[in-house]
Amino acid sequence: MGAARQGGATSNTISGGIFFHAVIQGRDITVQLPPAIDPALAGLPKPASAFTGRGQHVERLLANLAPATGGGGEQRTVLVSAVSGLAGIGKTELVIQTASQALRQPGWFPGGVLFVDLFGYDPERSLSPERALEGLLRALAVPGEHIPGGLEDRQRLYRSVLAAYAREGRRILVVVDNASTTGQASPLLPTDGINAALVTSRHTLDGLDARLHDLDILDTEASTAVLDQALRHARGNDDTRFTDDADAATVIARLCAGLPLALRIAAALLAAAPARPASSLAAALQAEHTRLDKLARPDRAVRAAFDLSYQHLTPDQARIFRLLPLNPGPDLATDATAHLGNTGPDQAEELLQQLAEAHLIEPGSSWGRWRMHDLVRLYADDHGRTHATPDQRDSARTRLFTHYQDCAQAADTHLRELPGPRALRFPDPAAALRWLDGEHANLTATATAAPALGHPNITTSLASTLVQYLRYRRYFDDLITLSTAALTVCREAGNRHGEGGALNNLGIALREVRRFEEAIDAHTQAITICRELGDRSGASTRLTNLGIALREVRRFEEAIDAHTQATTICRELGDHYGEGIALHNLGGALQQVRRFEEAVDALAQATTIYRQSGDQHGENKALYTLGGALLQMRRFEEAIDTLTQATTICRELGDRHGEGQALNNLGIALQRVRRFEEAINTLTQATTIYRDTSDRHGEGQALNNLGITLQEVRRFEEAINTLTQATTIYRDTSDRHGEGQALDHLGIALREVRRFEEAIDAHTRAIAIYRDAGDRHGEGSALNNLGGVLQRLGRFEEAINAHSLASTICRELDDHHGEGIALSNLGGALQQVRRFEEAVDALTQATTNFREVGDRHGGGGALNNLGLALRQMGRFQEAIDALTQATTIYRDTGDHHGEGQALYNLGIALREMRRFEEAIDALAQATTIYRELGDRHSEGQALYDLGNALQEAWRFEEAVDAHTRATTIFRELGGRNGDSQARMV
Repeated sequence: MGAARQGGATSNTISGGIFFHAVIQGRDITVQLPPAIDPALAGLPKPASAFTGRGQHVERLLANLAPATGGGGEQRTVLVSAVSGLAGIGKTELVIQTASQALRQPGWFPGGVLFVDLFGYDPERSLSPERALEGLLRALAVPGEHIPGGLEDRQRLYRSVLAAYAREGRRILVVVDNASTTGQASPLLPTDGINAALVTSRHTLDGLDARLHDLDILDTEASTAVLDQALRHARGNDDTRFTDDADAATVIARLCAGLPLALRIAAALLAAAPARPASSLAAALQAEHTRLDKLARPDRAVRAAFDLSYQHLTPDQARIFRLLPLNPGPDLATDATAHLGNTGPDQAEELLQQLAEAHLIEPGSSWGRWRMHDLVRLYADDHGRTHATPDQRDSARTRLFTHYQDCAQAADTHLRELPGPRALRFPDPAAALRWLDGEHANLTATATAAPALGHPNITTSLASTLVQYLRYRRYFDDLITLSTAALTVCREAGNRHGEGGALNNLGIALREVRRFEEAIDAHTQAITICRELGDRSGASTRLTNLGIALREVRRFEEAIDAHTQATTICRELGDHYGEGIALHNLGGALQQVRRFEEAVDALAQATTIYRQSGDQHGENKALYTLGGALLQMRRFEEAIDTLTQATTICRELGDRHGEGQALNNLGIALQRVRRFEEAINTLTQATTIYRDTSDRHGEGQALNNLGITLQEVRRFEEAINTLTQATTIYRDTSDRHGEGQALDHLGIALREVRRFEEAIDAHTRAIAIYRDAGDRHGEGSALNNLGGVLQRLGRFEEAINAHSLASTICRELDDHHGEGIALSNLGGALQQVRRFEEAVDALTQATTNFREVGDRHGGGGALNNLGLALRQMGRFQEAIDALTQATTIYRDTGDHHGEGQALYNLGIALREMRRFEEAIDALAQATTIYRELGDRHSEGQALYDLGNALQEAWRFEEAVDAHTRATTIFRELGGRNGDSQARMV
């Protein structure tokens, strides 16, 4: 030891050891520490061998422990990290694993590590900060006789020594495990800005000025990995019981609820019994009332770990903790907790927050909602049963269930379609819907559990109250569950009126999941009960629902009868609103039997009634049904206007599913007026909405319509993919009729990409389905399309037979438009076998039919085919007239491909009349259109005939150019005959 004077200042140097007290004099002090690391600075517990699923947590903690890399002595601002979480969640193991990795990093902690377990939750072993500091100072090689007695003096000395180590480049990591309070941990933390610390606690220690890390449970994959690793570590890699029975491992992981302590105990239970299969342990843990007791070993137990947290609770905290498991659902709102605990919302929130800080509960899906770990729930419920009398447990459950019942009824007043007063509990429908969305799982769980808990009236009340909400959100499986539960309660109580209501609601849900026969049976039983009770109003509602279900199985006449009865009853009872509902559904049934005028009349009346009643939901539904009827009548502009209104209303109401329905019909209307890109966009939106709302059948409908529209813009591969999806969905949802429609349209797309055999198969299957379903209209359409494929294969006699059958069916059904399509195609097939007179007759009739129904585009197709037939008969001027009209129609309707075909045929006819210049002009236009559309085959054919016309007009250079281009195209397409023809000319 020596001292020197430098510029009037005294400098002391201490070397060869660490000295304290009065030996240090002077203003500047340098402490030189011994070079060797004391063994006490390497006392970190051994990391567990089974550690997984915490990689991201380790990375985040390591990022805070890394030494600063900047120059100028710059240090990190975050040097203390506090890990908190539920007992047994793996906090200690996480910091041990992290510390082990940090110590292996070169230059991070050359001074080593200090580890102290404060046993903060064990009243018999808990260390005070003074005792903890004594141990840490001894680990730092401070002799016992130099350790002061008071907390402040020990804290001051401890931090001075840590700082001295830091200045010597021997940075230390301090690990403080199991702190129960900020006051217990804070004195042990370094404050020099260089040394770092990791702290664990079951509480969130936000007073440490530390970076907070909350630790959650392990997922299933990580949980099963912990089980397997722990067992292999204990028994060797040959013990593969968990990997051999993956199902049992998954069950055990689920029953341990991702809690590492429970998982390690489960693995230890198997390790202790080498012959025991994993399935045996899985079965043993299934029973909730014994699970906690089974998750125990002599040295550790899940229940014992929870006990240490529970005994730290105040009486009020403990009471709420014990009552929380009374909620049957997955989480609990603060407001509901206030009713459960019979306290105010502010006090309930404070108690819940305190339990969350102790990690006995955790935040739910949103602020103000709270949930319990599954094993903690069992633990709390055990204590709750023990304290049932002082906690007034039965009264608490009644208060909670009544709260759910009252709030659900209040919310329903904002969602129901019937006009009437709205409950003041919620300011508007949006607020009511938010509450229902938040409590949905709790409400369904409560309704299901209530009868066994002595509250059957809660079940019937909630089952009835939630119908509108569950239908709106399309939770039909829940509606089936609740309606079935209510039905059981009502039958046991002999409540016939309630039984009828439950059957009606059950029928609605069964219909929506396409279990139609069961739905029809439920509604029929409900109607019988209403008639027995003389409840005519109830009977009208049940008849309406029965009619809807009958429509789904295509029993249309019975459906019309049911809806007509419902309409009559409502009129006699003066139930104007009920009449609107009945008329709405009657209009839908009338559409199905093609009584469109009557359907439009019924739907227009329904729309007016809904509007007068202020029911926007009902108005919207009637509008998109009306739009569908107008579509069938080919009143497309009116349909577009009506469906646009329906879409707007749906968006204003936030009715996503209704919006999907309206968009689906709107897409069809846009397609019919050849606004294809708009139609594709609209139908794509409809598909997305149906998918988002889990309506697979609706998705199939939208995909079917989208596929049809994609065909119209010649995107055939996309159309095939889309229609294949639609076919699969219809098959999966047991909609045979829809499957037939999708197959029929799929056949058309397959034909266009020359996959003819597949197309024939699709159309043939569609015809069979339509015949089985008794849908003659669909059968006629599919026969017509089959004929089109047969024509492409040159099987003209078969094609003629198919088209003839199709036209006969349409004529018998008084379907002039369908007949026109069939006759137009029949005319084309007759031409191919040179039956030109018959072809002209058929095509002339087709043209008349299209003109009568106002289908200009269809008329253009018929005129095009008529022109071809007339040309074959040498009636060139008539052919030119027909083809000129066809060209104009195609151009007016925006069908460029059809325009190209008509121009091509017109060019051929003009050439045959030796009107070469006009022919050249028509063929040149056709060539340009085909090129723009990417139809290389048609472009080559048009160029070939254009070359012939140019040659005949003595324009040889241009003819050579046209034939050369045709040759190139035919060669590229592999068309050797066309190539030879063009080169020969």
